[in-house]
Order: sequence, then structure tokens, then C-alpha cells
Amino acid sequence: MTPASNISRGGPGPVIALDYPMSLGVFERYEDAQSLVDYLSDEEFPVEQCMIVGTELKQVERVTGRLTTGRVALGGLLSGMWLGLFVGLIFALFAQVGDALMTVLYAVLFGAFFGLVWTLIGYAMTRGRRDFVSVTQVVATRYEVLTEHKLVERARDLMDRRPGAPLG
Repeated sequence: MTPASNISRGGPGPVIALDYPMSLGVFERYEDAQSLVDYLSDEEFPVEQCMIVGTELKQVERVTGRLTTGRVALGGLLSGMWLGLFVGLIFALFAQVGDALMTVLYAVLFGAFFGLVWTLIGYAMTRGRRDFVSVTQVVATRYEVLTEHKLVERARDLMDRRPGAPLG
């Protein structure tokens, strides 16, 4: 196992890096890396000197459905209604008691109309280049547990005593 010296402290701001980190193991599953750090914590190892680093990143896009004009219209309508409700409630704070309900109602209707129109215009401008809905996520394929170089031997000694644990 070699030191991961390319992960060092950066400039100003919150620091999530270690000085001279060394690898304790590489795992295929995040849960295995997390389990090792949890074990070290149970053994009173200073885990604040550890990091779990996801490596070999890949972007995964999961297509969740087809995008139709009706689905776009409904989304624009609902999103416009929510925005209209928000604006209407703010305006209602300054309206007279009898007018407050009508202020909110008109704002919701205007919001729904404009949300519908603008969303349909935006959808029409794409000319069908992306007629699907998806969720995108960046995931790691491997997880490496690192610790400070001055603590690596202590951590490895604890790992050797770990019962039945998968080694990285």
C-alpha cells in the first residue's frame, strides 16, 4: 500500500484533507470502507484522522420516463401555481382582510397561466431533442480508506485483529 500523497491540504477554507495520507485499504463497496472506519472508532482509534475517498468516478443517468407535452404542461401548471401561491400570500399580508383570499386566488391563477405558457414555450424551443426525464448521479466504483502516515501502523495493527473482516 502506497501513500496517497496527491491528496494534501489545500488553500484557505474548510480542510477535508490529511497531511501525508496512507492507504489502509481499497473496497468495492462503500459499506465495507465505512465498516472499517467504524471498527477503528470502536477501538478508540482517532478516526478524525481518517478519510474515505471514492475513486474511479462515473456518471450514471437513470431514465425515469418519457417527456410528453401533457407532462410538461402539467409540471409548468403546478410549478406556476406554487409560485403564485407564494407571491399571493406575501401580497395578502398587505391586503385588507376581505381582499386577502381573492389576492391569493388571483395570484395562483396568474402563476398557473404563466407557468404553463413559459414551460410550453421552453419545451417547444427544444424541438424534441430531449424527450425524456432522468436522474443523474456521480458514483464511485471503489472506496479507499486513508489515514495520517504517523497513525498507519497503529491502524494496521488494529485491522489485523479485526475478526472476519474483508481486507481491502
